[in-house]
Amino acid sequence: MENLNKIEKDLLEQIAGLHEIPEGAYNIRKDGKLLSRRVNANIDIVSKEDKPGIDIFIKPGTKNQSIHIPVIVAEAGLKDLVYNDFHIGKDCDVTIVAGCGIACGSSEDEGHDGIHSFYLEENARVVYIEKHLAVGGGKGKRILNPITNIEMKKNSYMKMETSQLGGVTSSVRDTNAVLGEGAKLEINEKIMTADDDYAETNFNVDLNGKDCSTHVVSRAVAKNNSHQVFKSVVNGNNKCFGHTECDAIIMDKANIIAKPEITASSTDASLIHEAAIGKIAGEQIVKLQTLGLTEAEAEQEIISGFLK
Repeated sequence: MENLNKIEKDLLEQIAGLHEIPEGAYNIRKDGKLLSRRVNANIDIVSKEDKPGIDIFIKPGTKNQSIHIPVIVAEAGLKDLVYNDFHIGKDCDVTIVAGCGIACGSSEDEGHDGIHSFYLEENARVVYIEKHLAVGGGKGKRILNPITNIEMKKNSYMKMETSQLGGVTSSVRDTNAVLGEGAKLEINEKIMTADDDYAETNFNVDLNGKDCSTHVVSRAVAKNNSHQVFKSVVNGNNKCFGHTECDAIIMDKANIIAKPEITASSTDASLIHEAAIGKIAGEQIVKLQTLGLTEAEAEQEIISGFLK
């Protein structure tokens, strides 16, 4: 941590909840290089030899342990790229905290592309938390393009929580998942854009195994002249349940496109999609103003509650 300045430390705390060395295994990356790493008897982290990134191996039966793998980008003009593969053993129950913070102080663009692949064995359980944030007064673009690939075996479970709540100029997120028998995938996305920001999220889930299920839920706020695109494709290929939902608030001259899509290839597939886009109701603002809040404070209070 001593190799980070105050801005970088603040970013690390916001994206990964770290203000000191964490318990458990971790791999902290800064400006395209390893900053610090720790492993233990149940979790091993190995640098790839053929490309940038790491392999994380979690032994079968590992319970109640955490892995932190945050990234900080502060070098002007750096376009960072990593391939991180997570091998989750049978009967595991672990929490993985990732995320990227960009500190832009120049006119040069900065970015990070994290390609994460998860391989869950039978009965494995994973909570995966990923936060994106960009700060700084530089005029360069802050670009984040994460890709997440998920393969889930019998009766495995994964909860994926992603948030991007400020400062990112451009982002395209692709998430692809294939579920086996009895597997369950929950995805909760929170995203906010402002100014001229652009954000696109693409979810593609194949429900291949009998009695597998997924819930894909997005909460979005678009301000100023920003633009967002939400696409979700759920394919029911067996007896399964799938639900995809997008709720969004639009403000100023922003634009949001929601494209939920469901495809049933089995008569036993049960699939639902929902999408709702609207502005903040005037009566909500008035009600909060009666409590002493200004209009701007009332709007922020509503947005914070919506994205909570």
